[in-house]
Amino acid sequence: MDREILIAPSILSGDFADMGNSVRDLEKWGGDIVHLDVMDGVYVKNITFGMPMVAALRKYTALPFDAHLMITEPENYVEAFCDAGADIVTFHPEASKDPAHTLSLIKAKGKKCGVVFNPDVDIDRYASLFSECDMVVIMTVYAGRGGQKLIPECLDRIRYVKTLLDKSGRDIPVEADGGIGESNARDVVAAGATILVAGSSVYKSSDPTKTIGILKETK
Repeated sequence: MDREILIAPSILSGDFADMGNSVRDLEKWGGDIVHLDVMDGVYVKNITFGMPMVAALRKYTALPFDAHLMITEPENYVEAFCDAGADIVTFHPEASKDPAHTLSLIKAKGKKCGVVFNPDVDIDRYASLFSECDMVVIMTVYAGRGGQKLIPECLDRIRYVKTLLDKSGRDIPVEADGGIGESNARDVVAAGATILVAGSSVYKSSDPTKTIGILKETK
């Protein structure tokens, strides 16, 4: 049976001066998940927000919070993000001293967890972690800033991860993150992704409800 396509708009493209309403709008527009891009200025050059922002936004929506941690040594912070209201916590395995332990910390909090792969990170090196993941995230741009164009070669990485999961019998979603919009969502879904992170394409749309609807119906 085909898995439903879920849309996870990134609030990185929202209004930072009115982020409560930016989050509340996602539910009104038909979004499924709130994607939270957390950057520390070390793993990536930009800095966004941390646990206090997640906690402050929690009261604005009942949608699940997907915290994508672009930070060094995420093991030091994942529990705090869970406590702040994140329902899903994902991180870059090469940024962790012990990614398996980091996954276990998230799971111990009763939250969903996953690993995120930048375009230049070797998937095979960390494929053994998939047995502990609730999702695998493939970056279709380089993590660290919004508004980038999708890198077409990353579609092969989605296909590869989907093949590995199918071979191992792991029925978990593949999330694709970066440069996804109405023009290329079909290719991303065809490659095997079922959760689409979309920032600019939703928040800068003249009709966000229509855009999310189009993305959801991509087959």
